[in-house]
Amino acid sequence: MTRKRILQVVLGIVGSLFLIGIYALTQWNKQHVFDQMLGSVYATLGVFLLLAIRNPSAHCSLIAFTAWSSLVHGGVMAVQAIENLIPRADLLRAVLPLVLVGVLLIVLAPEKDSPEAKAAVRDDRPVRSAPQQAARL
Repeated sequence: MTRKRILQVVLGIVGSLFLIGIYALTQWNKQHVFDQMLGSVYATLGVFLLLAIRNPSAHCSLIAFTAWSSLVHGGVMAVQAIENLIPRADLLRAVLPLVLVGVLLIVLAPEKDSPEAKAAVRDDRPVRSAPQQAARL
């Protein structure tokens, strides 16, 4: 399996797991307001990660944001667990998965200077018709 294919699988798994954040939105009376807010952010991120599966090289910034924000979120939660602000069990059920997501996405991230990444950038530009190009000149 190629690195790109492994990245696509990881994006699918992580995107699907993040999309479960929609559940928090359906529990208005049962969830804490922070869970609802975080659920909406992760659900939105999950949708975009699923869209990035088709062409990961065109979504390097999204992948980097997901990786680093997961690491930072995990780091903040680790400190909170150590300081007994949240349950210590969150070290295993929340911090570990977030750190794993961050590390996996950083390791598998498409290279910025690869020919595939450059082609992806070219492919994402809007196609202009001849009159539009002439008007631009």
